[in-house]
Amino acid sequence: MRVLMFGWEFPPHIAGGLGTACYGIVKGLANNGVDTLFVMPSASGDEDQTYTRILNASDVEVSDVVRNPKEFLERVQFLRVGTNMVPYMDPVKFTEMSSKDQKSQIEDFKVNFKQKYKFSGKYGTNLMEEISRYAMVGGEIAAQHKDEFDVIHAHDWLTYMAGIAAKRISGKPLVIHVHATEFDRTGENVNTQVFAIEQMGMREADKVITVSNLTRNIVINKYGINPDKVFTVHNAVDFADRKQMLVERSVDEKVVTFLGRITFQKGPEYFIEAANKVLKRCSNVRFVMAGSGDLLNRSIRQVAKLGISDKFHFTGFLRGADVQKMFAYSDVYVMPSVSEPFGISPLEAMITGVPTIISKQSGVAEVLKYSIKVDFWDVDALADAMYGLLQYPALAQMAADKGYDEVNALKWDHAAAKMKHIYELALK
Repeated sequence: MRVLMFGWEFPPHIAGGLGTACYGIVKGLANNGVDTLFVMPSASGDEDQTYTRILNASDVEVSDVVRNPKEFLERVQFLRVGTNMVPYMDPVKFTEMSSKDQKSQIEDFKVNFKQKYKFSGKYGTNLMEEISRYAMVGGEIAAQHKDEFDVIHAHDWLTYMAGIAAKRISGKPLVIHVHATEFDRTGENVNTQVFAIEQMGMREADKVITVSNLTRNIVINKYGINPDKVFTVHNAVDFADRKQMLVERSVDEKVVTFLGRITFQKGPEYFIEAANKVLKRCSNVRFVMAGSGDLLNRSIRQVAKLGISDKFHFTGFLRGADVQKMFAYSDVYVMPSVSEPFGISPLEAMITGVPTIISKQSGVAEVLKYSIKVDFWDVDALADAMYGLLQYPALAQMAADKGYDEVNALKWDHAAAKMKHIYELALK
């Protein structure tokens, strides 16, 4: 079986868990006898192509392979939809930019029909333009490689339009993979344009994969998608190449870590409030918030207002070995997400031997038994869980040992086998 796969990022150049998951998926599929052609907007050339062939969309010329530009534009007329990446783009900037760009993108395509588009592959203010042009390139790739794939697989809303274009051009079935929804990112105050693209992708798809039952319920109930075509495949982890990292700590205190985007979705304010409660009960502890996001400055002000700045550290965004080093420094890891479709970071902590606390409102809570689970809004319960793991070594050691064994049982090969079966259903 052969799959044309659309992604937005791929290790080592990642901004979050999506790229890491894509790598695990293509490796797992390869081990299940499935070949993938992985398309990304901007490849750097240093990506690991052991398990997939990577196609750089910036190198693809949109040419007369699609013989009739007018017909092509009619078939992918949804390109007129404008959107922005919340929280990566400021809504005001989007409003100013959107109307102008929506008017120009189709005419621009007509004038420059035979050309390459250089993508940044980032989440900047021109994201809407990149998404729509990525769809044009997606249609072109489908036309050029029509005989080289059986199924199309598109990851997250950034690539849904490319997946739809490829389906319309090739006639091959489309599977979309929902790693997160607009409701996860913004709560009930959704961006209607993002919602429209997500819903369009879900409706056009022959099958929909969600990373948890939590996300599956959102897809069915919030987007009105037929339950019969929505399948849950939980994420996994791949730590085969990870080596144990030993670090020297310069402080005697215990370390409690939050690692992730500092945004509404991740619940940083609840972590800070719980930290304040813990510090009132024991002083031999430091708290680390590793990440960046639109709530970073507000979080810094919150820490200052509570008077705990001397016990609180903000590291900024971490990647690669620095993430592993941060876990090696940690005694407890906390993920208090308001809405987390899955959440790979607790698994990374557990494989390092760090006991974890996660919110019940996370998809990963469906597969973990040996992580302490609390409601994201229950700051008292969160503080009690932190205190317990810090003050009772036997409890922390049990959680660390059992968690390590539990995470090692979560394999991408198993998840990929389920995806292969979903492909087979789409082909029937």
